[in-house]
Amino acid sequence: MNNESGDQEKLSRKDYERELKKLQVELCILQEWVKAEGQRIIIVFEGRDAAGKGGTIRALTERVSPRVFRLIALPAPSDREKSQMYIQRYIPHFPAAGEIVVFDRSWYNRAGVEHVMGFCSKEQHRQFLDLCPVFERHMTGNGIILVKYWLEVTNEEQKRRFEARIEDPMRQWKLSPMDLPSREKWYDYSRARDQMLEATDTEWAPWYIIPSEDKKRARLNCIAHFLSLIPYKQVKRKPIKLPKRGKEGAYDDTASIAGRNFIPCRF
Repeated sequence: MNNESGDQEKLSRKDYERELKKLQVELCILQEWVKAEGQRIIIVFEGRDAAGKGGTIRALTERVSPRVFRLIALPAPSDREKSQMYIQRYIPHFPAAGEIVVFDRSWYNRAGVEHVMGFCSKEQHRQFLDLCPVFERHMTGNGIILVKYWLEVTNEEQKRRFEARIEDPMRQWKLSPMDLPSREKWYDYSRARDQMLEATDTEWAPWYIIPSEDKKRARLNCIAHFLSLIPYKQVKRKPIKLPKRGKEGAYDDTASIAGRNFIPCRF
């Protein structure tokens, strides 16, 4: 794997925030283009546990409209969903015109955690790897832009991040029931990753690998790469002018709340 950022110094917070702001401005421009052109985009984020998916998704979506950038993070399937065709629970979340859907984990659960932890049969895993490229070809053939990212972190860095979560009460919520078992099954997940890439890294829906030893660089590189894939243009907008407040005579619009319950000023 080519990890060009491996030998670079970590970005300072100031440099990171400066570059992130530039990229987030571009995301807002892209957002207007997606709405104006009725584009449909899906971004899939998969990867090692503790590889930094959450922080990358947050950097991508924190300055844009949730009505355009819709984040989907599905819980474990219900009994009813388990009885459905596997991909069925994901399709209702696909984008309509003018939407970008971001999947924090996706149908690729079957290629990763479900396969490694024994939540699906070997035959179900094999069928998924056979059918997934066909399904994604139909998606892209229907006009959906599909972008798939895999965040990769080293064994040593994953261990360090897990230990930090265990020791920090404000990070312990990040430890899912699957995280700790994933440490024992590191090589099983590696084999599952390689099988997934071999079967589903296609011309019409390629995988893009993000080395995430340095989380800040990973986030910036991911957003910059995503922007480079989309042929967006700046949409012309009419100048915005704030209207003057309407006149209501002598109406006192503060009197009615004067005796209400205000929160205490503690800071």
